[in-house]
Amino acid sequence: MRKLLLTTNRVYIRCLDPSKMLTFTREIQYLIQIACICLKIPFSKHPFLHAKQASHGKQRVFPAKSFPISQKPCYNIIMSSKLTKKFYASLTIFSLIGQIAWVIENMYFNVFIYKMFRASAAQISVMVAASAVTAAVTTLLIGALSDKVGRRKVFLCAGYAFWGVSILSFGLIKMDVLTKMTGSVVAAATLGCNIVIILDCVMTFFGSSANDACFNAWLTDMGDESNRGKIEGINAMMPLLAVLVVFGSFMSFDLDKAESWTGIFFIIGGVVIVAGGLGFFLIDDSKSRELLKNAREENSHYFKNIFYSFRPSVIKENYMLYVILAAFAIFNISIQIFMPYLILYYEQSLKLENYVLVMAPAIIAAALVTLFYGRVYDKFGFEKSVIPVVATLMLGYVFLYFFTNIVLVFIGSLLMLSGFLAGMAVFGAMVRDNTPQNKTGMFQGVRIIAQVLIPGVIGPAIGAAVLKNADKISNGDGTESFIPNHNIYFAAFIAGLFIFLAVWGVSCLKKKNSTN
Repeated sequence: MRKLLLTTNRVYIRCLDPSKMLTFTREIQYLIQIACICLKIPFSKHPFLHAKQASHGKQRVFPAKSFPISQKPCYNIIMSSKLTKKFYASLTIFSLIGQIAWVIENMYFNVFIYKMFRASAAQISVMVAASAVTAAVTTLLIGALSDKVGRRKVFLCAGYAFWGVSILSFGLIKMDVLTKMTGSVVAAATLGCNIVIILDCVMTFFGSSANDACFNAWLTDMGDESNRGKIEGINAMMPLLAVLVVFGSFMSFDLDKAESWTGIFFIIGGVVIVAGGLGFFLIDDSKSRELLKNAREENSHYFKNIFYSFRPSVIKENYMLYVILAAFAIFNISIQIFMPYLILYYEQSLKLENYVLVMAPAIIAAALVTLFYGRVYDKFGFEKSVIPVVATLMLGYVFLYFFTNIVLVFIGSLLMLSGFLAGMAVFGAMVRDNTPQNKTGMFQGVRIIAQVLIPGVIGPAIGAAVLKNADKISNGDGTESFIPNHNIYFAAFIAGLFIFLAVWGVSCLKKKNSTN
């Protein structure tokens, strides 16, 4: 009924029958003591024995004095959490709807500002960078605030509702109205680009508050080392499913018409608002509240905790987390070099008017790969699971750079998307595994800096530099539009080479840490 799982720093007792409570007997205590001595597992710093009841995911604290071996500090006994169907439903709904909103911003705001206001590559780069800075600052502030307040649900659900309202506001930006205000098409286009960039930052504030800061912290709170890969596999699959949903929905819209964009923003905004309301009934943050309650004193200093993850002592104590985040940043820089221009490349350069028919099958296949690949991480660890996905990603770059045939473009897209999403799952699981459990909110800011801010500033800037001399076409209203070319994939490939170097650095540090 029970399995004793021993690692280098923890002892796990896993109850395979979750309906029965874990009972500590003298024999089990002595067995644990002998196993710890044999494996030279260090004592914990506190005189308590902790256990999580699998059936309810609750933590029970047993005073050390109640045990015969309590003359010395006891060892951590952590029970693998059994996640409920309600949790997986919440994970699926909020991750999918959140990713649909992010897809609209990350992939279609570029199309929106390009088609409606004739934005240049530089303006698109500025929009992505401004959004990345907003996301990082917001996650720092709200992540620490949710830790201090001791609540995830209220920030998550209210954030989703305001997120939806901010998406609705984009439907009110119309070129004909701006033209009447400015008296010039060119001036109206410039004003429209500026308004979109500002509203994008407002939308990112609410989205990052709800999704980046609180939803991701909640996922970290709910998982443990036994199921982190599975959770990340599902979570990392959602961006591709979101792309599939958005692509399929957009097929019925003419994106060259302003009224189509109005309908899109109103529909997506409404769905996100509804999700925020459902969250008050679906999200169970009792485990988060319990973890935060145990760290109430440490989390009470809000302004001090905002910069907690930047303290030299914290970095030194959790150095592996920061090394992994550095590798994650390089991975995302490679992605952000081409991602803001992906749809424009398919549509404008390859002349694939029905690019959805190419992308949809690739997205479905990549989503299935990502769903199951999280378990590869659980079984084989970081190095053996991340190298294949990075190699797959870079092979996709090769196909997309050299070929324009629709079949080969499909193969390249499949390889690129599979490597991208599976890589997100592996890096995400590794980050969560190395994030301190009772301070997850404080570390969401540094995570978003590595995942969004640094890549969002550097990646699009590299892409814009590569496309600086790209071909341009003249529009009928006196404006010009650039044509993305395949050089963005060559630049992404060069950046991808540094991912292997970063992974090698993580591997060396892990071996050094294991030896010590």
